[in-house]
Amino acid sequence: MTATIQVTDLRKSFGDNAVLQGVTFEVRRGEIFALLGSNGAGKTTTINILSTLLAADSGSAALAGHDVAAEAGKVRQAISLTGQFAAVDEILTGRENLELIAVLRRERAPKQVATDLLARFGLTEAADRRAGTYSGGMKRRLDIAMSLVGTPEIIFLDEPTTGLDPEGRLEVWKTVKELADGGTTILLTTQYLDEAEALAGRIAILHGGTIIANGTLAELKAMFPPATVEYVEKQPTLEEIFLAITGSTSSAATTGTTTGTKTGTTTGKEA
Repeated sequence: MTATIQVTDLRKSFGDNAVLQGVTFEVRRGEIFALLGSNGAGKTTTINILSTLLAADSGSAALAGHDVAAEAGKVRQAISLTGQFAAVDEILTGRENLELIAVLRRERAPKQVATDLLARFGLTEAADRRAGTYSGGMKRRLDIAMSLVGTPEIIFLDEPTTGLDPEGRLEVWKTVKELADGGTTILLTTQYLDEAEALAGRIAILHGGTIIANGTLAELKAMFPPATVEYVEKQPTLEEIFLAITGSTSSAATTGTTTGTKTGTTTGKEA
């Protein structure tokens, strides 16, 4: 499968603070790739370099066949960036937000682009309401819809579910999966391990300025020694309780086992 994002030995320091110390990875076309790391690990710095907002000290990166440093204009045409917080104009309606971006992207039919995206993201009924009245999940869906104006090949999602309630997170997860199914390449940064597990085809862990692990979930699990199996009472998580009480019908909300059933878990002890 073709690599849409290629990053080689990327380095960046701020004064005496070396944030990136040789980051290397690649993302295949149509893949959801999760970049994990604690606060300050360099996730956002990496995204900012790849999206041409920040210059690297050394190393190289190519997106959709274009060098980030030498062909910044072509890179910007191929990408879209959704930051940690929804960048919608809350004074404008959902439709007006989309039409504005379509005009800025020089789309030939901005009104039709807005109408199509509102329908795609389930926002048609709320289209003519001010975005400031939207729930967190709706704002995030609108934000991602705005990112799709111009049909970018690559979307960067920098901690897209920060601050969202459980239902809002599930809405965004569904949207991200649909985008990848449609062939869009997605680089996702997150601090939520369950989010990476639910969405990503491959996962990289950024720590100490470098990628210390990179692979599928199964490959990462294989890095650990075999574990003994113990049987414990599986209690529902707070998220499962919340979604059950509020009547959510999302399939992602019903995957937990029922209280009191026996479920195999691992202890982390060597067999």
